[in-house]
Amino acid sequence: MPASRTRASCVAAVAIALCATLSGCGGGPSAAADGKVTLRFTWWGNADRAARTEKAVTAFERAHPSIDIQTSYSTYDSYKQKLATQAAGGDVPDLIQLDYRQISQYAGSDVLLDLAGQRKHLPTDKMDPALLRTGQVGGRQYALPMGIGTQTVAYDKKAWRAAGVKDPQAGWSWQDWVRALRKVKDDRGSYPMTDPGAAEDQFEIWLRGQGKKLYTKDGQIAFSAGDLARWWSFTSALRKEGLVSPATDTTQMSGSVEDAPMGREKSLAEFNWDAPSAGYEAMYGDRLALAPTPTGEDGTFGQYYKPSMLLGIASGSEHPREAAQFIDFFLNSDKAADILGVDRGTPVNSTQRRRVLSTVTGFQKQVARLQTSLQGKLKAPPAAPPRGDNGLQSTFQRDYDQVSFEKLSPREAAENFLTEARAELRP
Repeated sequence: MPASRTRASCVAAVAIALCATLSGCGGGPSAAADGKVTLRFTWWGNADRAARTEKAVTAFERAHPSIDIQTSYSTYDSYKQKLATQAAGGDVPDLIQLDYRQISQYAGSDVLLDLAGQRKHLPTDKMDPALLRTGQVGGRQYALPMGIGTQTVAYDKKAWRAAGVKDPQAGWSWQDWVRALRKVKDDRGSYPMTDPGAAEDQFEIWLRGQGKKLYTKDGQIAFSAGDLARWWSFTSALRKEGLVSPATDTTQMSGSVEDAPMGREKSLAEFNWDAPSAGYEAMYGDRLALAPTPTGEDGTFGQYYKPSMLLGIASGSEHPREAAQFIDFFLNSDKAADILGVDRGTPVNSTQRRRVLSTVTGFQKQVARLQTSLQGKLKAPPAAPPRGDNGLQSTFQRDYDQVSFEKLSPREAAENFLTEARAELRP
């Protein structure tokens, strides 16, 4: 259920007749009667992220008393759908949190502002150039990374250790992973792992571990139907062996840990991004642990650092300067870094990254430890995926559902996906 927050300026004792002129009471952002500017900021996440974000927003408002921020959040799938509807209706928020798979879609639709005009308000000299490029389309910067994240295996370390499985280390292979699942398998009604077959992110890591990639430089499919059929045959064999969750559990996933099999304690491990894995902590407490994702059989890492998410400004925002000031505060200030920690990945600002990694505690320390263990092992992130990829993630999941319910063979579903993908990505 989405949560929202409206600043007190909207509910202060003002005449009802003025409400339509106040930002947050009318349809869009504007300068309020008291001279304040109101900006809308929307994101996806869980309750912990919401609490940290609200605290950082409050700190920004104290430092900038002439600016109010309205916020709202929801689960990832709900967020994607709502943002698409807002974009179609020309009513996107001023500040937009985006996955890097969405950048090309919204930059190409003129939804996002080219940030070149706000460069003096958005210093990026302490950010990794390779990471910055993930927010670029056609050489223009449309969004800035909010943090650095990577894929991980979140698992119940108590259950794995009870099965005699050592904590996985960087460099373990997919076959090592399968052998671990076989040891962890028990008769308690839970599965060793959530089925990763429907996740394009996991397919990409598996593919990269073989020296291949999702897209060519010109934004076309770079893998074959045979590659995808092998991935889906691999995961289907695991499902039939009872090593990963069945279709009835996997298809209930909607982008939040609460409805994922591991979040419902139906499985003992799950692939997820490092920082969002904090959502499992409410169920598993100190049993929760993180491990790197498996590598190719020759030790090639498919895993990579990526922007955990990015933050852009709506092209139609009436207050781009104030929006840029907020992004600068959120990404570069000591105050925001201290509040946010590694909730959206480790800080993208190198100075803040060093500060935060030396002070985090609890689960956030696990995220820091994981990323530190992978330094020097992972390649630079690929460029932002082409426009159309965001929609193809849903197509990928839908086609795999046909495999997991045994309505189509892995090869048939792979051929279907490639046909749909080529049509979607047609220049």
